[in-house]
Amino acid sequence: MKLKIAVLAGDGIGPEVIDQAVKVSDAIAKKFNHEITWRPALTGAAAIDAVGEPYPDETHEICASSDAVLFGAIGHPRYDNDPLAKVRPEQGLLKMRKKLGLFANVRPTFTFPSLLDKSPLKRERIEGTDLVFLRELTGGIYFGEKGRRDGGETAFDNCVYTRAEVIRLAKKGFELAMTRSKKLCCVDKANVLETSRLWRETVQAMEKEYPEVTVSYEFVDAVAMRLVQWPNSYDVLITENLFGDILTDEASVISGSMGLMPSASLGSNIGLFEPIHGSYPQATGLNIANPMATILSAAMMFENFGLMDEGKAIRDAVNDALNKGIVTEDIADGAKAYGTKEVGNWIAENI
Repeated sequence: MKLKIAVLAGDGIGPEVIDQAVKVSDAIAKKFNHEITWRPALTGAAAIDAVGEPYPDETHEICASSDAVLFGAIGHPRYDNDPLAKVRPEQGLLKMRKKLGLFANVRPTFTFPSLLDKSPLKRERIEGTDLVFLRELTGGIYFGEKGRRDGGETAFDNCVYTRAEVIRLAKKGFELAMTRSKKLCCVDKANVLETSRLWRETVQAMEKEYPEVTVSYEFVDAVAMRLVQWPNSYDVLITENLFGDILTDEASVISGSMGLMPSASLGSNIGLFEPIHGSYPQATGLNIANPMATILSAAMMFENFGLMDEGKAIRDAVNDALNKGIVTEDIADGAKAYGTKEVGNWIAENI
């Protein structure tokens, strides 16, 4: 297969972990006789520095004309610490999701047998956890009207959803549940929020189309609690943008490190694949960042093309590295820690 992949390394540790994912993907291409054309483009603070925009038109053109996007991370402390900044790296991410139509963020959370005792949660609570969040990405409070009034003393952010936005996200959730254990949980705050009531009534109306799927409805605060009590009771969860942003970061610690969790952002035409962690600016250039989440994101990318053996080969190599202790300092737990490049090299050579 011939693939054109846009590569958006971004900021902080983004370029370092992306380099390892590219290296591993090239090993897969060689092993399975594929041809990958990598198409680098700027985004985030790096793009602001270069052209004044966090998601330039040229970057969008490269992404839109590619088969997929492999994305690192964006963010820089000089923007985080300046509440008055007019242009921010994160605006580029929101703009990219909107322009590419990436409305469904797929975030799996699973455990690794060799790391069960490195999670902050007890082994007996997390063993067997294998759940997937589908977070709506292009609606809600992040995209609603926002501003200040009363001379800047009052701020507002509006949360808005249409029924069509809920339906397209929920449809992906139902379809995913049908391929797994046929359990779906709709996460909302329907006792308080009108948008959540729209979510709940819309999903309820869709149940008859998927009679084999058992659907539950839970408030977001209850899910936040149960994720750390009984995470293996969940399978597929769907939710809106803000709730999903918070809950998926909470769920990520179940595995033992955010540096292990991949994700995909899907739309009608193209998929974007990225680690769930941020740009971790303190680690930039130190060769200590964990590249496994980005490498596993590349596995999701291959699987999205229907190349399941290729994805499995990456997952097997990552598991082998974990079992043999070829890991970065975040999960080394006092044992020998390997560098970002060394972990990437080992996984690529293993493949």
